[in-house]
Amino acid sequence: MIRLGESQNWGHRRVERISREALEITPLAKPEGRAVGCRACQPEQLTAMDDTSREARQFMDRAVEASIRIAVIALVAAWCFEIVRPFIIPVVWGIIIAIGVYPGYRWLEVALGGRRVTAAVVLSLIILAVLLVPAALLSGSLVEAAHGLARGFDEGTLAIPPPPDWVGGLPFVGPGLNDFWREASTDLETALVPIAPQVKAFLRWLLETAAGVGVGLLQFVFAIVIAGVLLAQTQGGSRVAFAVARRLAGDRGAEFTVLAEATVRSVTRGILGVALIQSILAGLGWLAVGIPGAGLWALLALLLSTVQIGIFPITIPAVVYVFYHADTATFLIFLIWSLFVSSIDNILKPILLGRGVQVPMAVVFIGAIGGFLSSGIIGLFVGAVVLVLGYKLFLAWLAGAETEEARAGSGAA
Repeated sequence: MIRLGESQNWGHRRVERISREALEITPLAKPEGRAVGCRACQPEQLTAMDDTSREARQFMDRAVEASIRIAVIALVAAWCFEIVRPFIIPVVWGIIIAIGVYPGYRWLEVALGGRRVTAAVVLSLIILAVLLVPAALLSGSLVEAAHGLARGFDEGTLAIPPPPDWVGGLPFVGPGLNDFWREASTDLETALVPIAPQVKAFLRWLLETAAGVGVGLLQFVFAIVIAGVLLAQTQGGSRVAFAVARRLAGDRGAEFTVLAEATVRSVTRGILGVALIQSILAGLGWLAVGIPGAGLWALLALLLSTVQIGIFPITIPAVVYVFYHADTATFLIFLIWSLFVSSIDNILKPILLGRGVQVPMAVVFIGAIGGFLSSGIIGLFVGAVVLVLGYKLFLAWLAGAETEEARAGSGAA
């Protein structure tokens, strides 16, 4: 009995020992049917998990650091843009002037014995004298006409002369225009009732434009000064332009730079230069014969000449007005002057434009009108040049892509 009890106790101890060993060496089961491993494999798994966690932390640290850097750079760039934004239009206009008058600057530099600074100063003074004096005279007339028109409309004292007899005989629009004109000459307020909101909006815009004439003249002076500085530093500016173009366009950077220079010079001399000369000469003639609002008509002539419509739509009413309000000699002189000024673009464009780039009139029209509406008188010039430049660079980029595709196709063949 004793041995039987001892045997049973020994058996129980044996079972307990085997159970403890089984518990110690039982494999760790993994979910989803993954391979199982013993406890000895756990350090390798923990090491792999630590490496993955460390890489994730490093990635997050780098992402946060890059985000902070980008945010700081964007903040500095936005701040710098906000600071220089008032000077963008004058600086761009100064660059355009410098490119446009560069051939004249080179001739003047040679004539002055290679003195670059002196040539730049002399040319800047010539531009200021030739353009700003007539512009200042016409600007005074523009401001006076705008304020007088707005005041007369508000007070009801604006006088409209009756229409001439030939207005009613105009095809299509003659009868309607004659009736409206005659009603306006007798009762302007009643005649303008159907279009009163549009007239008020136009007068508001006209007053804002007249108020911005002084700022426009200051921007013009600033742009001419910038042009003189750039002309005196031509070599450095050329190196910067080519360097920036190479960084942006790679191997085609030099090609795009030459194309941009030719485009800006062609548009500046052949379109903007002719429009400016034509509108100033026409405005001075209108101012000399006493046409009311000569500065306002000169601004409209500048706009029409820039968009390649011409100044004939304004010249004809001006000639009719002088015919009815001036003596015969004054009328004949003004008629000859008007015909000369209206056709001067046919003489100057072949000389100044030369073999310049050809652009659709719609591109010049949209650029000039959009620039004028967004940035005033200076925007009239800058908008046309910038949009034409973008148009020509876009065409050059497309031509380059087609050339590369053609080469790739010939190489595959």
